[in-house]
Amino acid sequence: MNRTPLDRLALILVIIGAVNWLLVGIANYDLVTAIFGGYLFNGTMSIYSKIVFALVGLAGLYSISLLFRENPANARE
Repeated sequence: MNRTPLDRLALILVIIGAVNWLLVGIANYDLVTAIFGGYLFNGTMSIYSKIVFALVGLAGLYSISLLFRENPANARE
């Protein structure tokens, strides 16, 4: 299946999110907040972490469309 650059970016972000959740589940370690800033002194998350989490979430929603796209090579058969 031919993927657009947006498809590839979305898949990369989804993979990053999956690896982050794996680390949270196995080691209780949040890589995104470790890289982009953890919780601030008042208990709120840094804006950079929020942006990354929002982008990963949007990429996940976009990736749903990849499930329902027809492969042009299979359509001809």
